[in-house]
Amino acid sequence: MHRALKWFAVLTTVGMLLILLGGALVTKTESGMGCGRTWPLCNGQFVPTDITPELIIELAHRLVSGSVGLMVLILSIWSWRTIGHIRETKFLSLLSFFFLVAQGLIGAAAVIWGQSDFVLALHFGISLISFASVFLLTLLIFEIDKKFEAEKLVIDNRMRFHIKGIISYTFIVVYTGALVRHTNASLVCKDWPLCLNSDPLLPGNMYEWIQMGHRAAAGIVFLWVAYVTMIAIRHHKHQKVLYWGWISSLVLVSLQVIAGAFIIFSRLNLYIALGHALFISCFFGVMSYMLLLSSRSRKNEAALEQGHNTVMDVGEQNVDAKGAAAQ
Repeated sequence: MHRALKWFAVLTTVGMLLILLGGALVTKTESGMGCGRTWPLCNGQFVPTDITPELIIELAHRLVSGSVGLMVLILSIWSWRTIGHIRETKFLSLLSFFFLVAQGLIGAAAVIWGQSDFVLALHFGISLISFASVFLLTLLIFEIDKKFEAEKLVIDNRMRFHIKGIISYTFIVVYTGALVRHTNASLVCKDWPLCLNSDPLLPGNMYEWIQMGHRAAAGIVFLWVAYVTMIAIRHHKHQKVLYWGWISSLVLVSLQVIAGAFIIFSRLNLYIALGHALFISCFFGVMSYMLLLSSRSRKNEAALEQGHNTVMDVGEQNVDAKGAAAQ
């Protein structure tokens, strides 16, 4: 049973990644109206007749999203019944399906009624939450075998602050990046890392501000992750999950920055742009797992403190007993 559940969870997680990349592909190829103003049908037809590349991309994205949505529902119910005793399972099951439905409804609303660029930019962030929930649910399923040391991990307050801060700030980075795509501001600054269009070097219009705002936000998160990774290397080598989690985060955020630069240099190469979306998705997944570990840490600290107090009480009782015997 657990073996089948593990395989299904992995497939569902991969499917969620495909949804994220498919959504990025739809945006980057401007295929959102490939099926016209109808949803879920394509141009009001079950089998479209006027086939275009935009229609194929949009229709494929809808089919993948619908299929994976069903897989997420099955995974949520299956996990709930199999490992529902693990405290995070039910919450993640509900979260993953709720946000998947939410991102689908936003996509449908954008097709039928249209939405502003600032609202559409929320779509990718909502999809990220759904992906991260499925990813964490998959990791919980693999923890059934007790092969991870994560259950007894204790994280100090400084590290907890950085984990919560970075994952919250990452939403700003993700939103500004999505806003760059939806406002067609990707090449408004053809230089990198600075925007040399204007004189002086401050952005000269809204689109340049959006582009440079995203670059600044991405640069800050890169420096922040690099700093915390240095802390992990110096002080947390003995905590392997935490140590390798930060190493992985630094690698992914570095690839994200490099891909962002090459998007400009290559003048919007599609494969590099999709890699850009993939790296931020994986980075957010790793950070979400460390957030899960952080939430567990307080419980582990309380258990350790309770155990320590029990040992102290037993020790005091032994001393009292010896004293009474001596008298």
